[in-house]
This record gives sequence, structure tokens and C-alpha cells, in this order.
Amino acid sequence: MPTPLYMYLSESEWDERIAAADALAASCALCPRQCGAHRFAGDIGYCGAGATLDISSVFSHHGEEPPISGTQGSGTVFFSHCSLQCCFCQNYQISQQGEGSIYSLEAFATALLSLQKQKVHNINFVTGTHYIPWILKAARIAIGQGLCLPLVWNSSGYETVQAMALLKGIVDIYLPDMKYGINDSALEYCNAGDYVEINRDAVREMFRQVGPLKVGKNGVAYRGMCIRHLVLPFDKSRSQEVADFIAKTFDPADITVSLMAQFRPMHKAGDYPELSRKITKEEYLRVQELFEGIGVNLFCQEQESLDDRFCIDFTKRNTEELK
Repeated sequence: MPTPLYMYLSESEWDERIAAADALAASCALCPRQCGAHRFAGDIGYCGAGATLDISSVFSHHGEEPPISGTQGSGTVFFSHCSLQCCFCQNYQISQQGEGSIYSLEAFATALLSLQKQKVHNINFVTGTHYIPWILKAARIAIGQGLCLPLVWNSSGYETVQAMALLKGIVDIYLPDMKYGINDSALEYCNAGDYVEINRDAVREMFRQVGPLKVGKNGVAYRGMCIRHLVLPFDKSRSQEVADFIAKTFDPADITVSLMAQFRPMHKAGDYPELSRKITKEEYLRVQELFEGIGVNLFCQEQESLDDRFCIDFTKRNTEELK
């Protein structure tokens, strides 16, 4: 398996990245909300995070895309809080209710090394944008103590290019959402009327950094980008516009898309009549045909095999599972 990108980063480059990340967090501009919270002074940002590193779960996850989970699982870290805060978030307990525990940098580094001892294929940071300075510092500690796994950045795709530039040469695999093809839906469900433009710029930057998804002989990804797209009822994700962007911006043969069928009317989705049901088989197949038609590499979910077990109760899952 190729060497993770961060192994080539010099000590001075680490210093520069961490200093730049700290500067963004000091008057918080880590995410597109640009809320200006003085995070290190304890101010709470739009995302709900303050000065502490709050983590809900650290465990070996076998439910990601096949090249991410592989046979040994993906060493997944679910961070508390979120800058996007979708009304239908299936992880609302951590993204919006703040479930989690405070970690020191040293404890977090130890948790990453514990995952590696379990022989997971990678370290998978889920919704970590609001913690970039903390993640960089803890990762550096863990790397100094022997961490040598690829790093996955698993996010909503609502990211600034400035923040993603801090991860260049550190993150090996990007797993961003492209949730919406129009801003009307993003404004309605996430209060993010600028989602489309910001998301597309971020995806371009991610692809510039790591290129197409690359998979080793063991079937596990070691570098590249895979876009996730969640199908919503009544085409509220506006999948055609997402597919059009991909087809016009990239060579579709270079792009991998994970087409997700797992929408459930969770959290506040019931407040929106159009989101108060699961998607139909016909809705999913229409979008599947759309992406197949532009020629991307496609991962699909079998709706018949999906049930509610993939919806994690984060109040019951904790890092004791590592022991």
C-alpha cells in the first residue's frame, strides 16, 4: 500500500498548517458560516463547538463504501457538532444535540493508535471541519508515535477552499457530500443558501489534491475522492443538477459517486411534508440511471437490504468498544 501523504510533510510544514488553522479558529472562519466565534476563548460557534475537542464515537466501522470499509473496517471518528445542521440528519444526536465526550489531544492520538492496532484500513474523520486545528495537532502526535494509515476526510461538502488547503498533503481520501443541486433546498433544510457554489468549489479543490479514487490489490482505497449523493423524496436533492456539474467539470470516468438510498424522516424532517417519508424504489432508480448515464464509477445501495439498523444510537455507542 502506498505511503500516506502526510509522511512527506516536513516539521516546518506541520508548524505552518497548525498555525494557519489556529488563526482560522481564533475568530472562527473554519467553515463557510464564518461566525467569528473566539473558539479558543470558549465562545461557541454556529456549529455548537467551543474550545474543547468533543468526540462521540471512535470505532471500526464496516458500513462505509466497500473500498473504505474493506474487510477490516474503517477506523471512524464521529465528532460532535456540525456546521451544516440538516433538518433531516440521521446523526442529529451528535450533530445538533452535542452528544459526546471531551478529549485531550493526547487521548485522541491514543484512540487513533488503538484503531490502528485493530488493523483497520484507514482513519476516517467524520464531520471534522470545525475541529481542524485539534485534528491536525492530535494526528501529528499519533504519527510521531507510529500512526501510518491513510486519512479519510468524510464531510458534508460544505467547506471553504481555504480550510481544505490546510489538509493538502495530509488527507489521502476525500469523501464529500454533494447534497443539493440548487440552493433553494439547501436554504430550506440547512439554512445554507450558498451551499451549491461553496460545495462545488470545495469538491474541485479536493479533486485537485488527490485525484480519482485509487484502490489497491486488496480492494481498499488508498487515495482519491468519492462523492456521496443522498437521494431525497420528490427530488429535493435535485440530482440532475449535481450530475450536470460533474459531467461538465470533470472527466466522469475519473469520478466515483456513492449513491445513497438511506434517507429516513428523522430529527425535524417531519416538519416538512415533502420529507416525511422514505424514498421510493422508483425515485432511487431514476437517479441511478441518471448517474450511470454520465459515465461515473458508481456505488449503489440495495434498498431492499436497508433497514433502520444503520441509524446509530450515539447515546449508547462509545469508545469502550475499542477495548
